Order: sequence, then structure tokens, then C-alpha cells
Amino acid sequence: MLAAIIFVATSGCTWNQLPPGFGPSGVTAFRRFTEWSQARVWAKLHRLVLDELGARGELDWSRCAIDSVSVRALKGGR
Repeated sequence: MLAAIIFVATSGCTWNQLPPGFGPSGVTAFRRFTEWSQARVWAKLHRLVLDELGARGELDWSRCAIDSVSVRALKGGR
């Protein structure tokens, strides 16, 4: 399931274009992706990877960047 989700995320294909070799259908992979997103699996996995790399001394925080998006408030909104 994870391989199917990663394939869709990195290849640019749609869930319906998921090759059958991955096993699950695109609908099933999308449903699992949605469930895992709601359960914050991706944030937890990201944290685990950072913790593991940090424990090994393989992180160079001088090369990190923080990204943000700003949206203009229309009509004087907050």
C-alpha cells in the first residue's frame, strides 16, 4: 500500500492510473491515503525519520529551510 501511495505521489499519475502491479486498486490506495492522512501518519513518519537521522548524526540543520505561503486578504479581511 505504501509503495502504491508513494508511486502516485512521485509519478504524477492519478489514483485511477495506478498500475495493477501494485496490488491494491487506485480507489483502495486513495482511501488508505486519506485514512492515514487523517491519522497524521505522514507527520509521525517524518518525525521518526528526522529522529533516526539525527541520532546517526546525519542531519545538517544549517541546510534546512522553512517554507510558508501568504495569502492576501481581500476587501480588508483579517
